[in-house]
Amino acid sequence: MPPALAVVLVVVSASVLAAAVRERGPDAPELEESAWNASPEFASVLLEEEMATAERPPEIRALATGPVSAAADIVRGRLEAGDSLGRALGRFDISHRMVHTIDRGLRPLFDFRRSRPGHRFWLKRDADGTLLEFRYEVSELESFVLRKENDGYRAAHEEAELRPQQARIAGVVISSLHEAIVQLGEQGQLANDFSEIFAWDIDFSRAVRFGDEFRILYERLYRTDPSGEEVYVRPGRILAASYKGASYDLEAVYFEVEEGRGGYYRPDGSSVEGKFLRAPLRYTAITSRYTSARRHPILKITRPHHGIDYAAPKGTPLWSVSDGKVIYRGWAGGFGNMVKVRHENGYISYYTHLSRFAKGLEVGQQVQQKQVVGYVGSTGLATGPHVCFRVAKDGKFVNPSRVPGPAGPPVPPELLARFSGKRQVLLSKLGQTPLVAAQEAL
Repeated sequence: MPPALAVVLVVVSASVLAAAVRERGPDAPELEESAWNASPEFASVLLEEEMATAERPPEIRALATGPVSAAADIVRGRLEAGDSLGRALGRFDISHRMVHTIDRGLRPLFDFRRSRPGHRFWLKRDADGTLLEFRYEVSELESFVLRKENDGYRAAHEEAELRPQQARIAGVVISSLHEAIVQLGEQGQLANDFSEIFAWDIDFSRAVRFGDEFRILYERLYRTDPSGEEVYVRPGRILAASYKGASYDLEAVYFEVEEGRGGYYRPDGSSVEGKFLRAPLRYTAITSRYTSARRHPILKITRPHHGIDYAAPKGTPLWSVSDGKVIYRGWAGGFGNMVKVRHENGYISYYTHLSRFAKGLEVGQQVQQKQVVGYVGSTGLATGPHVCFRVAKDGKFVNPSRVPGPAGPPVPPELLARFSGKRQVLLSKLGQTPLVAAQEAL
């Protein structure tokens, strides 16, 4: 690692100028500020040691092959495309008899005809080659286990316990928030969760700009694998977040107004949530905006377009932008399959060209903000999969991107003192994150 690396370093890669440092856990000692400022070389060593001990992605870990020790005789692997359980285990010289024992023992709980590529397995034998335990993982959290006991074998269905550890990540966006976070080594789900916190303030699909900065304090969820190793599964709850740019300077912290029921609030205690979301889906592009004159791509005539066309893959979920009541669900001519939802204060939202409706959705049903009402399609007069999203106010169409909405309820007055203490701790941790070049971090 070059000695010229400083604590704050700017590096432009193909898609992101970003950086991250992770905290090993809530019980780990904090680094003194002087440690970060001691020297560029010291900062580099700290980061290098941190990344050296980081967990390999689960799909890489699952490829480990062969016995790890003569005493334990443990093998682990995963199913590849076209594999049966017998073929996958055969690569480790597991006998047909043992495969039969596993299949017969787990059959009451799992039918191996439902096996899929990527499923992982872990097997332990004693020195005589007797099967002691077999674990079949269908996901990071769900396993089917066969263990030897005195009277034979016992099968069990197990779900892994997830343990949170606090972590921090920070970066500067070049192209998109999602790419920035993924390039820093974290899963894209964290970007989705982050964007949902500020969804009432920013449309992250089109409002992100070069040089915008983000910081996230969040939980990383771990499980223990059969060999006792800690394995990172996925990001958990975001505890504090900030987003700064030319047009934005936003901060939010997570706070529970009662045990098990919390939300995100600005530092002054006001809610980040609004009555209307900026968009009804995660889309790939805006193909047509609200305008008084647009040439229709199919009809070839110019007429008003009183909505916003959001392009997205067929089947992408569409959600209601606010609480309301379904007043229409069905075919609507050129709009194809359409759902209409009536909201407070005379607002009605329209979701058109749907491939299908949400299961069980009926006229008269109450829906909540971000509840799925349908899925992107290209029914009616459409050249490709998208949704034409419209909003009317008192019977007149308005620009959906300019619909105002009051904020949600703030922190109750009797909880402001507790909120103030929690906010101070979280924002202090959030602001401690130094920037180190993404290329070096990875």
